[in-house]
Amino acid sequence: MKNGKNRLLVKSLVYDAIGMASSSIPFVGPFLDLLWAPYAANKMSEMFPGKRGKLASVIVFLEEILPFTDIIPTFTLMWLYTYVWKKERGTQGLVIEAEVIQ
Repeated sequence: MKNGKNRLLVKSLVYDAIGMASSSIPFVGPFLDLLWAPYAANKMSEMFPGKRGKLASVIVFLEEILPFTDIIPTFTLMWLYTYVWKKERGTQGLVIEAEVIQ
């Protein structure tokens, strides 16, 4: 499980770096964003399934299409939200261990 999380983090960092790199190319960068935005949105929904992944794919699409927003690391922020910041409901219960006496 931990290896899968680490692999997803590396993929997130790579996709964010690619998205940021397009802004460093003068004149061509904005046109590359037109191609990169739908691809990034598709990858976001594949990497993070469910409602939150769909919402994140819309956010990453807008972030890549809009000018001057390429510096936001959307994939990495989604990874942090999923594996670091998010608290699962119902998992913080009381655990009682019983000892069997014979």
